[in-house]
Amino acid sequence: MKVATGLVVGKKPTPELAAKAVESAMAKANIHAPSSVLLFLTSEFAADPHSAIVAAAKAASCTQIIGCSASGIFTEEDWVLDSPAAAAMVFSDLNFNHPNVDHSTENNGENLLLTLAAPNAINTTWLNTPNLNAFRFGGVSGDATGHGPFSVWQNGKGTTQGYCEVSLHNASGAIAASHGLKIISAPRRITEVKSNDVLSIANLPAFATLNAAWQKHNNAAEHFPYHQLMAVYASKASALERGEYNLASLIIANEDNQSVTLTKPLQVGDWLSSAIRDIDSAQVDIVKTANTLKRQLVDEPEFALLFSCLGRGPYFYNGVDQDLALIKTLFPNLPIIGFYGNGEIAPINGMNELLQYSAVLGLFTKSKITYL
Repeated sequence: MKVATGLVVGKKPTPELAAKAVESAMAKANIHAPSSVLLFLTSEFAADPHSAIVAAAKAASCTQIIGCSASGIFTEEDWVLDSPAAAAMVFSDLNFNHPNVDHSTENNGENLLLTLAAPNAINTTWLNTPNLNAFRFGGVSGDATGHGPFSVWQNGKGTTQGYCEVSLHNASGAIAASHGLKIISAPRRITEVKSNDVLSIANLPAFATLNAAWQKHNNAAEHFPYHQLMAVYASKASALERGEYNLASLIIANEDNQSVTLTKPLQVGDWLSSAIRDIDSAQVDIVKTANTLKRQLVDEPEFALLFSCLGRGPYFYNGVDQDLALIKTLFPNLPIIGFYGNGEIAPINGMNELLQYSAVLGLFTKSKITYL
């Protein structure tokens, strides 16, 4: 399989940027007629991406083009934020196929569904469509404000439903999410909830419990860091200890009744730990994630897809995308493409989840993979 990327930056969001990105990728891979193209455009294109998509299709002589707009985009060459840009990945013999709904088998993890969606098109029911028989991975189109406009395209034109979902025919892959969190408290059982409010943990007020964990970790009397703290939870304490957990962001701490409000409703009996976003932990975790995925591949990866949160990437790493840099160090010359979005999609504990502040990495090859 021939695969390559192209990245072009300009002063204005013109169709020529998309065409040049495709042409650059084709030249690198020595492909004269790609079978498919993955095209990401910065949010400057979002209001009217049609002309750029058409220009990319003409350059590739191919209508199998999928992608979306995002605040920032990247390839293995570089990353771009706050400037009009186009990133393309071209393939010699990979096709984007529509998903199959299989009523006879359970999801065994072998079917992966690249999923790109606008924020207003995504919901938990759709993420886990009954009998889909596939694990979703991908990202949420976005801009710096989170209010749009957003654009998603498939088959060389914008989608009316606001999302696209395709399987990658002729490629096998391994997918995982890197959360980049440092766990700062032991697992404790949730003992009282009301909708998205956690009222008590281990029969103690929830806010007091989380605040005590923060104070112990920080060794200081700093204010509770609402924007940094995350709740990680699982049905069993052992799952948390293995790193197999779900995430929920903290919306607000209610000091009056000592409850905390999370982005997701949790259940009595779930086990919860406090975690904080941490640069050092994130770098260790992305390397661990990449190495784990590599062991699942029979051969060396031929390309990588990376979907990172806008709140991770260069904004998190103080002006450098350490995730991208570390992956490039692990896999020199590997074609990589992705974007910084308003959410990430990946399977967690057998369920397709919408994540925050994470990086979802996929490594792909033509060979079958081995599940460890």
